[in-house]
Amino acid sequence: MSVLSTACVRQKLREVEGACHEALLGRAPPAIPALVARDIEVREAKLHPPKEGLSTPLGRARLLHDMASIELQAMELALRGLQEYPDAPREFREELAALTLSEAGHLKLCLDTLEDLGHRWGDWPVHLSLWQAVSAEDSLLDRVLIVHRYLEASGLDAGDRLLRRLEGLGRPDGTQDVIELIHREEIGHVDFGSRWYRELCRAQRIDPDHDFPVRMGGLRQRLPYRTENLAVEIRLKAGFTMKEILEMEDWRLRSRREASSPSAFSRPAFPPNS
Repeated sequence: MSVLSTACVRQKLREVEGACHEALLGRAPPAIPALVARDIEVREAKLHPPKEGLSTPLGRARLLHDMASIELQAMELALRGLQEYPDAPREFREELAALTLSEAGHLKLCLDTLEDLGHRWGDWPVHLSLWQAVSAEDSLLDRVLIVHRYLEASGLDAGDRLLRRLEGLGRPDGTQDVIELIHREEIGHVDFGSRWYRELCRAQRIDPDHDFPVRMGGLRQRLPYRTENLAVEIRLKAGFTMKEILEMEDWRLRSRREASSPSAFSRPAFPPNS
């Protein structure tokens, strides 16, 4: 059974390094499941129970649980990319394997800290919105944009907002330390996508400045939308150009208008605190 079809989250963590090694050796991967397996309840994000404020221990535990779900999907998406694109440049694949293990480290940190706070994986439901944003039909350029330059970059925006909210709490437990570490390392994950997006465009003789808005526009309808402010300085550190940030800001404003209209489209939104 593969990491993606294994339900137990701790078992996934035990198996992911070996799965990366097998993928780098070019061995035929197991079939990619339509949905990754979970050992806890999966529910659409809009149907999740209300959240407590971050000033409460329960609210911070819920935040860690949500972060664990996101880091789990990030680990699985990185591994999926490693398995689905065996002909990608070797250096790209080696960096992606390292990124997969970094996401696994984030997941373990969230799970361990959650347990330190007296809660367990499964105390709340989870969603699969990030996994469902990709498709077996994606080109490698599509996948780099979706996973590393959209989903993970949106995580940078959310992380910046979360840290601002946590700053005034006086560090009553390890939650803020976990979020800070993940946020810092995710800048590198997004930069991986920025660098390789341009390198892959160069190899295919594609102008990235022209391709970015066109490709993102084509992907827009199946991606979770955000309405929160972009973390401009952090995105610049993660390899975005100001032109790309302005494109994303325009997209954010359009999504905000659409989400508030009486006939709002049904595309899923990123859950709060994610």
